[in-house]
Amino acid sequence: MKKITLVIMLMVGVIATAQTTIKGKVVDESNQPIPGANIALEGARVGTVTDFDGLFSLTVENSPPFTIVVSTVGFESSSIDISSSVDDLVITLKEGTELDEVIVSASRTPERIFESPVSVERFGIKEIKNTTSVDFYDGLENLKGVDINTNSLTFKSINTRGFADFANTRFVQLVDGMDNTSPALNFVLGNLLGMTELDVNSVELLPGASSALYGANAFNGILFMTSKNPFDHQGISAYFKGGITSQDAAGDNEFYDYGIRLAHKFSDKFAAKANFSYLRGTDWFATNTVNVLDTATDRSDPNYDGLNVYGDEVSVNIRGVGELLVGRGILPPGAENLLPDENVSRTGYDEQDLNAYNAESIKFDAALHYRPFANDFEIIYNGKVGRGTTIYQGANRYSIRNFFLQQHKIEFKNNNFFVRGYLTDESAGDSYDTRFTGININRSWKDDPTWFGEYAGAFVQATLAGVLPEQAHALARQTADTGRILPGTPEFQQAFEAVTNDADLATGSKFQDATQLRHVDVNYNFSHITSDFADIQVGGSFREYKLNSSGTIFTDFDGPIRYSEFGIYTQAQKKLADERLKITASVRYDKSQLFDGNFSPRLSVGYTVGEDRNHNIRASVQTGFRNPTTQDLYIGLNVGRAVLVGSAEDNLDRDVRVFDDVSGAGVGIIGSDTVTITGRSAYENSFSASSVENGAPVASGANLVEPEKITAFEVGYRGKVKKFIIDISGYYNQYKDFISTQNVIVPYYGQVSDIASGDLTALAALDNRDFEVYQAYTNSDVDIKSLGATVGVTTKIHGFDVGVNYTFTEQDFDRDEDPDFRTNFNTPKHKVKGTLGHTNVFKNFGFNTSYRWSDSYFWEAAFGDGNIPSFSVIDAQINYKIPKLKTTLKAGATNIGGDEYFTAFGTGFIGSQYYIGLTINNL
Repeated sequence: MKKITLVIMLMVGVIATAQTTIKGKVVDESNQPIPGANIALEGARVGTVTDFDGLFSLTVENSPPFTIVVSTVGFESSSIDISSSVDDLVITLKEGTELDEVIVSASRTPERIFESPVSVERFGIKEIKNTTSVDFYDGLENLKGVDINTNSLTFKSINTRGFADFANTRFVQLVDGMDNTSPALNFVLGNLLGMTELDVNSVELLPGASSALYGANAFNGILFMTSKNPFDHQGISAYFKGGITSQDAAGDNEFYDYGIRLAHKFSDKFAAKANFSYLRGTDWFATNTVNVLDTATDRSDPNYDGLNVYGDEVSVNIRGVGELLVGRGILPPGAENLLPDENVSRTGYDEQDLNAYNAESIKFDAALHYRPFANDFEIIYNGKVGRGTTIYQGANRYSIRNFFLQQHKIEFKNNNFFVRGYLTDESAGDSYDTRFTGININRSWKDDPTWFGEYAGAFVQATLAGVLPEQAHALARQTADTGRILPGTPEFQQAFEAVTNDADLATGSKFQDATQLRHVDVNYNFSHITSDFADIQVGGSFREYKLNSSGTIFTDFDGPIRYSEFGIYTQAQKKLADERLKITASVRYDKSQLFDGNFSPRLSVGYTVGEDRNHNIRASVQTGFRNPTTQDLYIGLNVGRAVLVGSAEDNLDRDVRVFDDVSGAGVGIIGSDTVTITGRSAYENSFSASSVENGAPVASGANLVEPEKITAFEVGYRGKVKKFIIDISGYYNQYKDFISTQNVIVPYYGQVSDIASGDLTALAALDNRDFEVYQAYTNSDVDIKSLGATVGVTTKIHGFDVGVNYTFTEQDFDRDEDPDFRTNFNTPKHKVKGTLGHTNVFKNFGFNTSYRWSDSYFWEAAFGDGNIPSFSVIDAQINYKIPKLKTTLKAGATNIGGDEYFTAFGTGFIGSQYYIGLTINNL
């Protein structure tokens, strides 16, 4: 027994002596604490993170001597040799440059930005804390080459290198590896339902094509948001922001935003975290009443169609109405000749009568992290749920109310591989289409035939009484509008509730959606095996869509529509010439269930020059492709100005519509006042809209949509010249089978193809105004190219961070070759941005300012086309740290000066935001 006791005591003594504890503090060169710095045992996955005061305690199962490595974003890493336990170690880190920051996105493997084979931007913890914007997501707009189109207060759309709208299907956003795109509505949700800023570890952005590694739709760029791991970032953090939004149309309105993060490492094997945030405010009012049909006229135009006015899209030829009334014996013969041969529209409602302009975002996520062997192998469950209220501008303006999205992910990974699977499930909640709300409130009060019949009858009577046409129109509208439901009345509210809760667009405006997306990613890095030859990776992905809108968006009237796609890829990377030359080659194959397969190769070369290896030159050629979106393929939706019909082969005959406005002359031709049209007619029996407008109708020639392809050439330089960090890049893109939309005219009767053989029935339909405008999803045969360049310079002057960048972007497209085709480039040719700040201008006090200037540009999209004037914006913030309370106070303002602007035609003007904030223990 004594021997056993002695052995146990000896074992305990050995274990005790094998544990070494190091305590200390990490500071910068000004002796200021550095929170969130990583302290790790060299060669092992053992480490900790400094707290708000820069303090740390690390216990390892190793006996000295050994080495610890200290690192954090914005500073040079430091290796410290440890010879014994220590309680008061002070580690000073030298400030580094952005070139030393490590990224993963460019090659799916860790590497310095300096040697990245392609252009890349990074927004780390330091930038997030010091952003002048109200939240970190808005702060991304200050990165070079980045555009943010503001849809509403809580919904922004990021893009790079042109061809953008709010859906922005050419740009991918990944949150912890999960695609943040709404699978049905096709828009990236931005940060409406994304990540809370307390949990953001880093944001990386790759401008340009990335399909070789990331597959379909990583076409114009890809954004990666990575959250903090609870093994490394523990504790309770919280923030609160409050202030006002100020806009001429909306006035001054309060907003507030608060959040909390809880994370704990229960052992070396198990850690967990949870995040919650809530934002509420008032959105930017959209009040543009310009007549989109004739900007030189106003509401006095009988055919007025205001941009942010809804219900006035319903328009008919008033003489045609007279002909029908004469044919039915309501008007005497010849009375139709007293009516002008022109269109008249119904009276609409302003958007602010149809939208409460509430802005709300509720986000919650939780993650469980398990390391069964207490090493680099990790199993992660991550669940995200969010609900939001905002405004989305697509073909129409949509009031997104209580939109709900959830994502659930299981991931297995270590330093060499990951397997990730996730589900995205969304619900449209109480969302509705504001245009159809206006249209159907009108119709719920008085149907279109009655309203236009009363208008025509009153006009005839006024004309017979000797009234001039302008006054006759006013009297006719007054007569037809007698008893109209007015905003602010109980009758209006009752009609509004009825319409917005009705999912039939013939009578309502609600849209339903329970679409799902399932996705699996896998990647294995063989570098630990093949590094003597090259660093090699292989991987793949699988995605399945389940469209389920109950016929309110897609043609899924009889049940969900399913389709899938998959891809596989490989990459090899090799360093040569004393590791100055870096060659990266990759290729990916993708196959959609609906289209032929596609290969996407990429080749890049980087070379580091200079005695100190401070200059890197890179060149790359890469390809990308974009599969048509769910809406490109399966939409079937009448948006008022046009019927949108997707071009999947099995979609064409599912879109069936009955039109009951055949003219009297048309009734004489076909013997009926109704016609049935299928979506196939948009592609096989239609005129091009521009040819009809020009008086020389020809067939549209709209083909079924195919995947879009890009070949991108890029050259660049990154380097350090004395105290200046310089980053220059230029690119040239060539597009093939560019996807966009084409407006076509479908005649109610006759075949367009028969005109050549002498059958002019289809032309008679045009003469009788018996046709419908459709929007087809197709590809352009015209060569479309774009080119651009960015230049960025940053430096530090007496502790002040100074940066300036310039972006040039231009498309090369001859519209005369295809006048019906819309590229939706929507990007300014020139942009300039600048920043000036100091994190510690005096003790615990810092500030930051940013400036953005944008050239004017033309915006074209389904909702409307118009010019965007040039604008300049200044944002600023000041902050004060209270180390003892582990707290930072912040006050700031965006768009200082209040010169309102807008980035897209049809949205509300962007005013100013003034805010104060409090952040506690944000490591």
